[in-house]
Amino acid sequence: MKSLTLLLVALFCLFSIRVQGESPKPKPFGSPTVGPNSQKPPPPISSASPQSVDETAKPPVEKNPPPLDPNNRDPSVKPQDDFFIYANGSWIKRTQIPPEYSRWGSFNELIENNNDALHDITEKAENTQVDPRLAPETQKVGDYYASGMDEKTIEAMRIGPLEDEFKKIESIKDRSELLKEIAHLHSIGVDALFEFASGQDAKDSTHEIAQAVQGGLGLPDRDYYTKTDAASKKLRDQYVEHVAKMLTLTGEPAETAADHAKKILALETKLAEASRTQVQLRDPQKNYNKMPLRHLQDLTPDWNWSDYFKSIDLLEPGDVNVHQPGFFKAADQVFEDTPLDDWKAYLRWHLINAAAQELSKDFVDEDFNFKDRTLRGTEKIKPRWKRVIASTEEAIGEALGKLYVAFHFPPEAKARALELVNNLKEALADRIKTLDWMDEPTKREALKKLAAMRVKIGYPDKWLDYSLLPIDRGPFVLNAMRAAKFETTRELNKIGKPVDPTDWGMTPPTVNAYYNPNMNEIVFPAGILQPPFFYANADDAVNYGGIGAVIGHEMTHGFDDQGRQFDAAGNLRDWWTPQSAAKFKERSQAIVRQFNEYEPLPGLHVNGELTQGENIADLGGVKLAYAALQKALDKNPQEREKKIDGLTPEQRFFLSFATIWKSKQRDEDLKLHLNTDPHSPARYRVDGPFSNLPEFQKAFNIPDGSPMVQSADKRVKIW
Repeated sequence: MKSLTLLLVALFCLFSIRVQGESPKPKPFGSPTVGPNSQKPPPPISSASPQSVDETAKPPVEKNPPPLDPNNRDPSVKPQDDFFIYANGSWIKRTQIPPEYSRWGSFNELIENNNDALHDITEKAENTQVDPRLAPETQKVGDYYASGMDEKTIEAMRIGPLEDEFKKIESIKDRSELLKEIAHLHSIGVDALFEFASGQDAKDSTHEIAQAVQGGLGLPDRDYYTKTDAASKKLRDQYVEHVAKMLTLTGEPAETAADHAKKILALETKLAEASRTQVQLRDPQKNYNKMPLRHLQDLTPDWNWSDYFKSIDLLEPGDVNVHQPGFFKAADQVFEDTPLDDWKAYLRWHLINAAAQELSKDFVDEDFNFKDRTLRGTEKIKPRWKRVIASTEEAIGEALGKLYVAFHFPPEAKARALELVNNLKEALADRIKTLDWMDEPTKREALKKLAAMRVKIGYPDKWLDYSLLPIDRGPFVLNAMRAAKFETTRELNKIGKPVDPTDWGMTPPTVNAYYNPNMNEIVFPAGILQPPFFYANADDAVNYGGIGAVIGHEMTHGFDDQGRQFDAAGNLRDWWTPQSAAKFKERSQAIVRQFNEYEPLPGLHVNGELTQGENIADLGGVKLAYAALQKALDKNPQEREKKIDGLTPEQRFFLSFATIWKSKQRDEDLKLHLNTDPHSPARYRVDGPFSNLPEFQKAFNIPDGSPMVQSADKRVKIW
């Protein structure tokens, strides 16, 4: 169970977090203080040789490429026709997506480099004898990784470690016991029927409150259950086959499993029909429905919330924010009408679905066949060590991240990143002051919000304490379940307490960044502060086009269609005058219309409403980073006239931004992301913003009327 904070943060990330196999949380091991003030080196780690790895499965990661490699550009394409292809076309032509990936690009290349670093850390931790009291992170990372790599034991035990869980489900005798079992599954990280966690009170951001959210689905989104086209019907048939196969692996007779799978689809379809769409979920005002327990109980008269809270050890839940009241009203009817035997099959399925990756090969393979091969077009499963590292990240990310930072994040990188952040803040302040569509009262509030925006770089100031989490070299799946239980308990313990401003929503090795509107903070993990986003020795144009645009992107999220609804303190409050709000909506609808026209696959368009916030952030990020670059060049006039490889600083800036988005994607994965991802496909994250920027048109001397130049009546100008 992820915290509601993380669920919200995911809406404001630079890059979509992968549903399957890539954790949003990587973390380090070891007990030393980490960072520029560290007085002690990390404890010694043995140099035991790593286990053998299938190198043929390793994607082609180029070592130390130049910041702007001319060999990646396609000279047959003109910048004015399609800049993404011009900048990356030759790379696209010669690059094959590795069989174990559904897409491949700059993010993946950096993730692979980080995986190599994490692999070295985890294997050394596995082979290092330490006193857990002196090096708790090393012990837990080493033991967790060792349990995941112990294939012999995993294969021998199969689902044995879960037998007690299956017995609990099978022993359910009535609706009261059913609700208690749902609560128990929630406590070990299995989201059944709905989701429940802690999160900031959107209108009192200093406090954590209970949050209840729609959920309970096995397919990626509610639309997968409700669409009536042939492809959607086929996918539902494949899902039923998958569920039946997984239930068969647990020991159910094939005929029984097939019948249960159909009933599970029927149950989940009812939940899906009551769920809000991805676009509807973007409205924070509609997702705020704080109510006392008696009102929540009125929504669901057929289940007793007191029983639920006792089962998750939540003694004083207080008021609850029910994100989608209509869903819970409908879910109550499903809860009452569905036969107990169908519920038992549903709960068995969700338990095995959550645990599959930590079980024996037959479960792992079937899980991959549907979630990766069918849904994403991925051809080959990743090597075991990569999958175990991803699980380690998910389970004890800040333990792993603490070790990663100790070895792979120099203090000077943090200092340089902070300098760039301050320069981007200055650029955004200048933009706000000179906007012709925003009135003075709104400008004052916007500047107040910008000045209050927190910045987190690299790693937390306070690391999570895992001392109460037992990790050993026993069954892998039990380690994962205990870690989920630990995280769920940690989250639930926040309810009713002040918000901890030191919390992070990502781990240090993560190749991503985010804006959290409730905290009014921008966060840049150490993992992304590397090439191609950030080069220690590159010229300013390259870094402003890379990490500068990332910083600008996250800052702009504070003022996009969702983020703008939160004030300087992170409270959901309307601080806009009606006049300024109307003018913002007029401009934001222009970007919706622009992106609705893009057609990545025949008959499949980008959803301009769903991707609105990210498209606004991309446009604002590039605009702000370009303005900050100009300020830097003003301070060093000699740099303005300097050409590198025949390119002006402005040209290198735009090429740098296009380079960070170089990628290829399988059609199946692209379809999945068009349905569920608030980010546009990579090509349009380059061509879309650039076509609105006169600065880009001038840099490459592009004539009016070109495909890469929006006409004056369509040009989007917000920030």
